[in-house]
Amino acid sequence: MSKKILQVNFNFSVSKAEYEQAVSQLVKQFAELGGLRWKIWVINESEREAGGIYLFEDEKSVQTFLEGPLAAQVKAHKALSNLSVKQFDVMDELTAITRGPC
Repeated sequence: MSKKILQVNFNFSVSKAEYEQAVSQLVKQFAELGGLRWKIWVINESEREAGGIYLFEDEKSVQTFLEGPLAAQVKAHKALSNLSVKQFDVMDELTAITRGPC
């Protein structure tokens, strides 16, 4: 069973404050995702890009999230565009040497 990194990026068309207000309402739902170890919220205000880096326990947890209502809500949000979703396996041994939070 290999841990999975999920990288999600998108552009946003509202102010940073409006974006933060909108996503702050979803934090608890993300925290309760099955198989999610952690999520790092990222934003580049000057490029109007945001997203997240997630660590999931396994592929099944990633797929459950991507096929579920929370991901659907993000995908359908009218203020978001250019959605990019990428998955990666974690290289545990090398990550441990560089103090990765796995």
